[in-house]
Amino acid sequence: MNIATVELFVIEMPLKSPFVTHLGAVTVREGIIVKVTDQDGCSGYGEGVAFSTPWYTEETVKTSMHMLTDLLIPLLQHNPIQHPQQAAERFRSVRRNYMAKAALETALWDLYAKNKSQPLAKLLGGERAVIASGVVIATDSIINALKQIDSYMEEGYQRFKVKINPQHDITLLKEIRRHFPEIPLMADANSSYTLQDIDRLKSLDEFQLLMIEQPLGVDDIIKHAALQKELQTPICLDESIVTFEDAKNAIDLGSCKVISIKAGRVGGLYEAKRIHDYCFQQHIPVWCGGMIEFGISRAHNIALASLPGFTIPGDISASSRFWEEDIISPEVTVKNGVVEVPTESGIGFCINEKRLNETIKAKKVFTF
Repeated sequence: MNIATVELFVIEMPLKSPFVTHLGAVTVREGIIVKVTDQDGCSGYGEGVAFSTPWYTEETVKTSMHMLTDLLIPLLQHNPIQHPQQAAERFRSVRRNYMAKAALETALWDLYAKNKSQPLAKLLGGERAVIASGVVIATDSIINALKQIDSYMEEGYQRFKVKINPQHDITLLKEIRRHFPEIPLMADANSSYTLQDIDRLKSLDEFQLLMIEQPLGVDDIIKHAALQKELQTPICLDESIVTFEDAKNAIDLGSCKVISIKAGRVGGLYEAKRIHDYCFQQHIPVWCGGMIEFGISRAHNIALASLPGFTIPGDISASSRFWEEDIISPEVTVKNGVVEVPTESGIGFCINEKRLNETIKAKKVFTF
């Protein structure tokens, strides 16, 4: 991979409607776009999915820019690579900072796939021509939640995820089940419960949820194992799984029955595929989580979710779910509940340069 330049763009775009959890509301999304161009002028794109503040993980846009600028890009400048997997290996000298690593690593995967004239999905081992699409309902209003579910059902979404916490769970789920008794429904707790809430969590079994996502601490595996023994509802781990070793330990301990895989959370596509492959061998279903992404990360998620172990509809909704206009062309669309996996080389989407330029707040260029 004869890299000529790496460009970093900090971009910002308002959401069409607030994304609300017990941790706060996201109304404007800031992110990082990485463009890697080789000596022949071919470019690959990645996206840094850290938020402006450290509410999901310890990383932020600012810390990711520091890691990319001062450590990760210089590592590539001084240690040329021939395959994206080698980038993941180079980056191990830097602890954690997985979202910064994934931003650069995913751009390298896109470039590599384009150089091989292959769709990224096929290069990763994907087998699906279409992937099932789910959607997140993130509002603190039960009325709005019901309206959103009704609207998304009409659009064909195949799985619905609602945000819950101890002050906003039983009544919400009861109303949803009263109006929509048969929909595939899951609940995301974003670590808002403790083991002291075990009776409350056990009461959620009556709602026949597909899973409850990350009910306990963001870095916990042990207590989730104790909780899973008490619940009929499968536990899905999200924030607790940031490495392959985390996934293996969680499965070995019985901490969960489902895992959400986010390439950004685990450092890139190489580690995400390793986790997928192990879960597939262990018969643990996985699904592709979302991060209120722009189109580039969404495109990488589509490629990842085409792998055979992704049997649960992921958080891969249409571009129009969050944005008036996305930064890719064509935009991601959901038809009859599925998203088509591109057959063009790389991520299979072009960059909407006009829209990208409208959103740029800052830019840095590195030459090799």
